[in-house]
Amino acid sequence: MYPKQDIKGKCDEMSKDCLSILYNTCVCTEGVTKRLAEKNDFVIFLFTLMTSKKTFLQTATLIEDILGVKKEMIRLDEVPNLSSLVSNFDQQQLANFCRILAVTISEMDTGNDDKHTLLAKNAQQKKSLSLGPSAAEINQAALLSIPGFVERLCKLATRKVSESTGTASFLQELEEWYTWLDNALVLDALMRVANEESEHNQASIVFPPPGASEENGLPHTSARTQLPQSMKIMHEIMYKLEVLYVLCVLLMGRQRNQVHRMIAEFKLIPGLNNLFDKLIWRKHSASALVLHGHNQNCDCSPDITLKIQFLRLLQSFSDHHENKYLLLNNQELNELSAISLKANIPEVEAVLNTDRSLVCDGKRGLLTRLLQVMKKEPAESSFRFWQARAVESFLRGTTSYADQMFLLKRGLLEHILYCIVDSECKSRDVLQSYFDLLGELMKFNVDAFKRFNKYINTDAKFQVFLKQINSSLVDSNMLVRCVTLSLDRFENQVDMKVAEVLSECRLLAYISQVPTQMSFLFRLINIIHVQTLTQENVSCLNTSLVILMLARRKERLPLYLRLLQRMEHSKKYPGFLLNNFHNLLRFWQQHYLHKDKDSTCLENSSCISFSYWKETVSILLNPDRQSPSALVSYIEEPYMDIDRDFTEE
Repeated sequence: MYPKQDIKGKCDEMSKDCLSILYNTCVCTEGVTKRLAEKNDFVIFLFTLMTSKKTFLQTATLIEDILGVKKEMIRLDEVPNLSSLVSNFDQQQLANFCRILAVTISEMDTGNDDKHTLLAKNAQQKKSLSLGPSAAEINQAALLSIPGFVERLCKLATRKVSESTGTASFLQELEEWYTWLDNALVLDALMRVANEESEHNQASIVFPPPGASEENGLPHTSARTQLPQSMKIMHEIMYKLEVLYVLCVLLMGRQRNQVHRMIAEFKLIPGLNNLFDKLIWRKHSASALVLHGHNQNCDCSPDITLKIQFLRLLQSFSDHHENKYLLLNNQELNELSAISLKANIPEVEAVLNTDRSLVCDGKRGLLTRLLQVMKKEPAESSFRFWQARAVESFLRGTTSYADQMFLLKRGLLEHILYCIVDSECKSRDVLQSYFDLLGELMKFNVDAFKRFNKYINTDAKFQVFLKQINSSLVDSNMLVRCVTLSLDRFENQVDMKVAEVLSECRLLAYISQVPTQMSFLFRLINIIHVQTLTQENVSCLNTSLVILMLARRKERLPLYLRLLQRMEHSKKYPGFLLNNFHNLLRFWQQHYLHKDKDSTCLENSSCISFSYWKETVSILLNPDRQSPSALVSYIEEPYMDIDRDFTEE
């Protein structure tokens, strides 16, 4: 009789051999992976094999490959004893398990991509409401019900390299991968990094190249207690990538507030702040890990991917949530209070409610660190878009003068204008993110417009700026909206400082001209149609509405509609614009009147009550041709085409 321990060991070895055969069969034989993916019971069974450390890595790799081709998402609540399974993982296993979780908690077709039409997204949402929660939502809820799950993720995300898994266990994992993978591309790179750094530092550890005949694939080493620092760092980066992705998805899910509360409590933000310089935004070493055929600036580089995932997490964390002030330290929070006091305005309630024990420590908070690297970023950097998005998310929601001044004092406006005007940025994505950020930074802020005029101090500079705005209104329309709203507020204020800005600022003078507003209005309506509306370009429709709402306030709505009619006729296409606008407004009613979040965002960002938005749309859609504010009054009968069905073409 064999001892039970020997039997278990032999079973584990047999399981490893079976998994190895199965994996290689999937790699070498077309269609095997898809057939396995169709067997849901088998996939669920594979999860149970992860209870053994000896088979964990092979099992996780096979599951990841199978889920990658599975048509229907697996439900984690069907995995036997899921809570016990995950709770018994060590930190290294949990980090690797996040690779599987990334597939199981992300919607297979989220509809959140900017390229998805709103018609398709609305249809999908109606379908989802009738079907109940999606598999991804069920899986997110299942994970959040596991005691200590989010806390462990936060610890993984914020642990320092010195606190990570020891050399012996890391070498064991490398051995597992070495014997498991036929195409050891990543490991090959790791080995090369290790050899380079070992030779440079005269360290005692030397790895053989893949394919060498070294027994068990273990590295030659005279002292296995040493490991090159660059390999330790890359090991930790690969783990943090997966963990940050999972946290980011959970932050955007249905349980957002619950996740927000937990990651604040477990000090994710101050932990990331402490890692910022040494790991997240560390300087590249000469031997930084890159894959074959790539370079250090390639988006495939783990260093690059970690930075982007980090910025996406910050964006999700800050967006329309009062916990955004955890990105600051105590001194910076005091600075916000001082700004409000000096301006003689009430202090932001969320600042007062911020738990000071959960904010960043050290000399600088995470937001300030981000601003510092943002200003140093090369013109061609792929990070510019994500950095601008992350900072903009801090400003979104109800406009805060103190938040704006905090960023203005750190030179953010001048940096943005330098990128738009002096470097003449060509990337549409970066331009859009910079225009959006500039709009949030300047909205209703007299000091910001003064700074703008000081920087854009010549007609030549101003013309370059206008050229960038007019090159694509889809990208710049949020700035146009913010300047238009600011102009309206400034014109209704009695203040010497405001009067001075109104008389001197080129941008405000330009936007105040009716021909300029009509030009923007005509183009904004003309570049969108119901069938092509996406999350990216629907802002054009809302910006056109803002222009008309402000005209209505001044009792000039009929004038603007009459001018649009004249512009139609001048283009020799009577009715084409106003018919399109009528259809767009009908869709607007369907889209926004059933989505509380979107309506709240419109109200907070414009400081115009949502009831006024709805009233203006209803007035424009009034079927009475005698109404001077109804669109149909300006469409001649032969060209009337306002009753189209909203179907995906």
